[in-house]
Amino acid sequence: MATLSLALHASGSVQKQTISQSMDLQKLPPTFGASKAIKSASMKMLDFFVDSVFQFVDQPQLPLQENFAPVEEIGEAVQVSCANPLFGGWKSAVSVFGKSHDLWVEGEGMIHAVYFSKDAYGNWTFSYNNRYVDTQTYRLEKQRNKPSLLPAAEGDPPAVLAALTLNMLRYGVPNKHLCNTNVFEHSGKYYAVAENWLPCEIDIFTLHTFHYWDLNGAWRRPFTSHPKVQCNLGLAAYCRHRQGDQRRTNWSDARYGDADSVKWFEVEPNCTFHILNCFEDGHEVVVRGCKAQAAIIPGPDLGLHKFEWFSKGFKFHKSSDESESAGDEGGLFTCVYEWRLNMETIEVKERNLSETELSMDFPMINNDYTGLKHKYGYTQVIDSVASSSCGKSKYRSLAKLYFDEHEHDSTMMKMEYHKLPPNNFFTGATFVAKPGGAEEDDGWILTFVHDENTNVSYVLVVDAKKFEHEPVAKIELSRRVPYGHHGAYFATPSKHIK
Repeated sequence: MATLSLALHASGSVQKQTISQSMDLQKLPPTFGASKAIKSASMKMLDFFVDSVFQFVDQPQLPLQENFAPVEEIGEAVQVSCANPLFGGWKSAVSVFGKSHDLWVEGEGMIHAVYFSKDAYGNWTFSYNNRYVDTQTYRLEKQRNKPSLLPAAEGDPPAVLAALTLNMLRYGVPNKHLCNTNVFEHSGKYYAVAENWLPCEIDIFTLHTFHYWDLNGAWRRPFTSHPKVQCNLGLAAYCRHRQGDQRRTNWSDARYGDADSVKWFEVEPNCTFHILNCFEDGHEVVVRGCKAQAAIIPGPDLGLHKFEWFSKGFKFHKSSDESESAGDEGGLFTCVYEWRLNMETIEVKERNLSETELSMDFPMINNDYTGLKHKYGYTQVIDSVASSSCGKSKYRSLAKLYFDEHEHDSTMMKMEYHKLPPNNFFTGATFVAKPGGAEEDDGWILTFVHDENTNVSYVLVVDAKKFEHEPVAKIELSRRVPYGHHGAYFATPSKHIK
């Protein structure tokens, strides 16, 4: 049996892919009976206008940000024993309208995979591969051999509006299709996904991209990057915030209901990107996740001073003032919260379970307990010094969470920590259950780690039952792995890995 650990990362684009897609972004629908020649001339005029008015420039990079930069793809697995991407890192577009920027979460998706295999004699071998997710917009820029879609996430409002409009006129999309956040498995197939468009199906062994997954044409809109599957039922009930509203959350149970069964609950204003777990406890639904007062992704007014507000945002701050924003001290500080949603009275009880001066996010559990009452959870812990120095969150510790239920629906949480050496930071941690494990925490935590002293990346394996002990294994990689988003683990049949 071969097994696989994956982490997705935002990177720049290089190299050639050969996978075909179903849509050509430059084939816009006909309008007002315009002839093909007129449309072609219009596109050339738009291209000339953008090339003449807009200039792509590299965003400045602080000394502690080197490992956020992209790497070249390998294309085939290499045995485990820096590169110059074509377009470099994050871009700004400068024009008469002002300046617009990419965000650090917006690079093209690249999958980094480490394969674990055991031969007939019980010996372990490891191999590593990476490859860009071949989305339509990635291929478009690769064919043009230059940055083409204007960054439109933040910057001067006129520049952002101009970028969105010109991207739509030229390519039919407002932003890039990234597929850079997560990898998940469904019905024996594997998909790379980000929340701005459809998932892309990938070959788990070669990492080649097949096509977008649109549910046979039934789904042509953004898709969640954090799907949850309750293993014993195949479908998961879910909880989410209403888009654009930080005050309301809903509960929809796909097992028993439909769209008419959605119930809305009033909660304190917050930003919760990542849910730890949800489960039923009598007439209540218990939701656990990582809550901050403000969104970590800035708006146009904050993008010009991102390093300042980012470092202030992660400082520990006891205030729970609802008016706090990302620009306020502590606005980005993330705590483990619990919401108890009473399905009969529609009342909400919410509590901060962490009670710590450490900011925690990217939670995970043993996936066999998704949708079920659980005792353990795991999070990444932000190193506040590194975050304030480089303008981005960097994780140097793992936390193991113990949920202890008491009378009157009271939950207490205890924590253990696994800390990395100085200037070592990790990304994409995931829980791997031990085959045949009898207890919930029978398993390992796997994560990619980067040593900024040596510029070397490695895979770390930690025993979840001996969390504060020395790691079980440290597997040095032949290539640098940039900091990214989520990690995933899949057990797969033995197969030759290309």
